[in-house]
Amino acid sequence: MPTGTGPKADVLAAFEAAKGFMPVHEGLALYAVAAEAGSLGLPLLEVGTYCGRSTVLLADAAREAGTVAVTVDHHRGSEEQQPGWEYHDPTVVDPETGRMDTLPTFRRTLHQAGLENHVIAVVGRSPQVARVWGGRIGLVFIDGGHTDEHANGDYEGWAPHLAEGGLLVIHDVFPDPADGGQAPYRVYLRALASGAFTEISVTGSLRVLRRTAPGI
Repeated sequence: MPTGTGPKADVLAAFEAAKGFMPVHEGLALYAVAAEAGSLGLPLLEVGTYCGRSTVLLADAAREAGTVAVTVDHHRGSEEQQPGWEYHDPTVVDPETGRMDTLPTFRRTLHQAGLENHVIAVVGRSPQVARVWGGRIGLVFIDGGHTDEHANGDYEGWAPHLAEGGLLVIHDVFPDPADGGQAPYRVYLRALASGAFTEISVTGSLRVLRRTAPGI
């Protein structure tokens, strides 16, 4: 991976100001691998937009590389963000429908960061979008739903589109169940067991694997 690769001060400030859960040290690691993957000249894809915290970093890396970031989310919130759960935020509930809607907040995040022209935002469910996706991708960042159903659906939908030499990035990987849910960890193990990926870095709960062979 490149050394010394980091976002500009204004981009990092936009990341820190945005709603979301990724800590700064993991965000800096994500930016570095996105900058590396951008050299392939292919889109950088994120599953799990939420309010755009990590999207800001991917978008800036894409801008620097002359490519684009694609971010996929239904914007109704994942399981742990629903009312009564730990990560619920009532400020992103639509008062008319009573349902979560993070899309307006996400759009404000991009606007404030000056990165709207470098992102394609896809509103939809990840497996459905993956089924109609036709091209190759330089980076797949899995940070969507944290059940086995959703984490596996994201991997099965998007990993086959990842170009050889491209990077698979998985967030919230916790080998110890005491630290967090296990679905992303199981997807990480599944990717390694496929023989198609080689792990290249670990930063906190962020795992980065390079696609080195076919066979997903």
